[in-house]
Amino acid sequence: MLSLDYYVLSLLFVSTLTENVLQPKGDVTATEGEAVTLDCRYNSSSTTSYLYWYKQDGNHSPKFILSRFKLDEGNTADDHKERFSSTLNSTVRSVPLKIQKLQVSDSAVYYCALWASDP
Repeated sequence: MLSLDYYVLSLLFVSTLTENVLQPKGDVTATEGEAVTLDCRYNSSSTTSYLYWYKQDGNHSPKFILSRFKLDEGNTADDHKERFSSTLNSTVRSVPLKIQKLQVSDSAVYYCALWASDP
């Protein structure tokens, strides 16, 4: 069994806006080879919101996985393109991270982050 932790990391550069990300607390446990989805919902009063996912292994710094700013538009790190994906749903304000074919090396802390600014 693999254990994936994920937490909220909110990058707020415009203090006058109401911005945050919401993630369920606790661990997600899954079996190697399965797929798992980590939920992230966000609130933003901005018309320009960028959502990011990061992975942190042990005591290392968080590593960029992907970013989304509109549906599937955004960037995904080359070493994560094959098994990691996300689609931004601006209607329900959600940007879930889907990890396919879980590997033991996927056991880590996952952070969802929001950057928002006025146009």
